[in-house]
Parts: sequence; C-alpha cells; structure tokens
Amino acid sequence: MVAEDDEKQAELVRRYLEREGHGVTLVHDGLAVLERVRQREPDLIVLDVMMPKADGLDVVRVLRAEARTVPVLMLTARSTEDDLLLGLDLGADDYMTKPYSPRELMARVRTLLRRTARPVPAAAPPAVRTLAVGALVVDPDRHEVHVDGGAVECTPGEFRLLAAMAAEPDRVFSRQRLLEELHGFDRYISIRTVDVHVMNLRKKIERAPRRPARLLTVFGVGYKLTDPERGRGGPGGAGRHAQA
Repeated sequence: MVAEDDEKQAELVRRYLEREGHGVTLVHDGLAVLERVRQREPDLIVLDVMMPKADGLDVVRVLRAEARTVPVLMLTARSTEDDLLLGLDLGADDYMTKPYSPRELMARVRTLLRRTARPVPAAAPPAVRTLAVGALVVDPDRHEVHVDGGAVECTPGEFRLLAAMAAEPDRVFSRQRLLEELHGFDRYISIRTVDVHVMNLRKKIERAPRRPARLLTVFGVGYKLTDPERGRGGPGGAGRHAQA
C-alpha cells in the first residue's frame, strides 16, 4: 500500500514498485489507510507523514494500538532527529526523508519485505519453541513476549532485537550487529535506531527502566540480555526450551 496525498508522487512510487513485481494499492489520506488495512492487511505500507484527515504518525499509532504488525516505511519532508525518533517510537519500521532516491526506496522495501516475509505453513506443525532468559520468555512462532508471566506488546523491530538477544543470552551484541538483525546489510538509517528500540524495550521488560537489570549496556561495545536473578539465589536459567 502506498499512502501519499500528492497523487503525482504516489503514481511515481506505484510505477517503481510495479516494476519490481509488486501489486500496489494507492490511498491519499490517513483514514483511508486504516479503512483499507482493516479490510485486507497489505504486506507493507509506504506511508507519507503529512496527509489529510489523519497524519502518518497517527496512522502508525492506531495500527500498533490494534496490534497490527504490518511493516511501515514512513516518508516525510521533516528531517530532524526528533521526528525520526518519534516515528520509530510509535512503531514505524523505517523512515526516509524527502527528496529521496527511488532506487534507495526500492532497496528498503526489499529489505523490509525480506525481513518480515510470512513463512509458508509446514505440512505438520512443529513443536512450539520459546526462548527463555529467566522470567523473560520470547515465543518467535507466536510473536509473543512475556515477563514475570505477563504479556508485553512489542513493535516488530523491538521483537526482532529481543528475539535475537534471547537466542544467545549473555552474548554482547554490537549496535551494528543489532542493526543488521533489524534491517539486513543494505541499510542507510542511523545506528541510533538501535538505541531507540533498546530504550523502548527497557520500558516494557525492566522493573526499573532507568536501572536496567535484564537489557544491559556494555559500554563501548553494545548490549546484552541476561537473567537478573542468576547468581542471586533465584531460580534463574537461560536458554531454549521446547514444549509439546
């Protein structure tokens, strides 16, 4: 779906996407985006920020509040870091400022679609596998996170980071490595994106986000996920568990 109130610009993006083999739906205001998504969710939304009826930031806010995980690539004439961080904080997966290169836009679309491709159903359902780091449990198949038994809502980007670190607890991940988990190697956006996702995750999985105990900073290197109860006499434990 391409959501752009400038019809000439929307048509240009549509032509480029169709050359790549994509089917494209055009909409020209924010309310139309929400209406169409509720009817049939697309594989990806290229979303302009400045639109009538509801702007792109409001659209992303509503989509994520409705627990929709459709990837969103935002387009905007705004170029300040605050605008970029706000879009990511609300749940956008990527962010490009105008004017932009159509080739770069197509590269980012390919990356997002590759990272969020829906798997082909297997002939027989495999055993459910979860990743547990102490009281933090990540279920990659169901796209669910639980902390101390309670469900935690994560954006697609936050979930990818958390799942990568939960698969290898206590490993230190560099910011560049985490950026690759988010968007692959053909990536143009600032590495600051990783810090924003980590900050938001701490608000959701830490009891005291300003004094994190699970998602730790390793200064000068990056981040790691650990079990805060290990070594304190608690039940602890980290690793991969299979459930029938």
